[in-house]
Amino acid sequence: MGVFDASGPIHALVVGANRGIGLGLVQRLLHNNPGSGDHPGSGKLGCSIGTVYATYRQIASPQLQALLEQHPDRLRIIPMDITQETQIAQGIAQIQAQTGRLHLTVYCVGILHEGNLQPEKSLQQIQANHLMHYFQVNSIGAVLLARYILPLFKHGEQSVFASISAKVGSIGDNRLGGWYGYRASKAALNMLMRTVAIEYSRKSPKTIVVMLHPGTTDTRLSEPFQRNVSPEQLFSVERTATQLLQVIEGLQPEDSGAFFSWDGSQLPW
Repeated sequence: MGVFDASGPIHALVVGANRGIGLGLVQRLLHNNPGSGDHPGSGKLGCSIGTVYATYRQIASPQLQALLEQHPDRLRIIPMDITQETQIAQGIAQIQAQTGRLHLTVYCVGILHEGNLQPEKSLQQIQANHLMHYFQVNSIGAVLLARYILPLFKHGEQSVFASISAKVGSIGDNRLGGWYGYRASKAALNMLMRTVAIEYSRKSPKTIVVMLHPGTTDTRLSEPFQRNVSPEQLFSVERTATQLLQVIEGLQPEDSGAFFSWDGSQLPW
């Protein structure tokens, strides 16, 4: 018996599905087909998947479009720039027009570098506008999503709201310093979603809210920083998606508000 107790297929939302981990999760969910040959750690949820909703920021990537062509009856793609609250509200309204319930939502949006925005190595490199952008994307978007998506969790069946965080957002684990904006915005994400978990425990008590550290994954986000990562610690997108779904599958109600690594271990704040 997995985390979900729905009597029928479950519906999922992946926010930030154009590429990387988000796209990998959409692929795994669309190919989820539990059977007698599956085993723990297979990365398949112990339930059937109904509709998968996937968001993109501006233009849907060729990979996401290809998935839509392969699964026109099960995949719905929705434009959503999470730095624009109106777009979050409109995207959720679009889902509500099609279904009254979601069982799994994963917030996969994150930024580490982009153009002139680079992780700071010292105080001298800190810029206020860069800090604001880190928080807007890595922290604020998730809590706004939590606000608008709440009605879709109030259906009485077990559900999961997971946000992709990062181990470098752990204050207790910070030994090296640097990366001020990214570290702080991920720490803020953890606090915001921990607080969401407390409010959801009253308003949607069957929703488990967790933060997940995916490990170093071979994506555009980590590409400039892979030089010092050993091959066995650099995960493919497919492996990361499998591992994250395995962690989600093993969640218990008492785990709500916790911060987990890709291997299921709990991380310090």
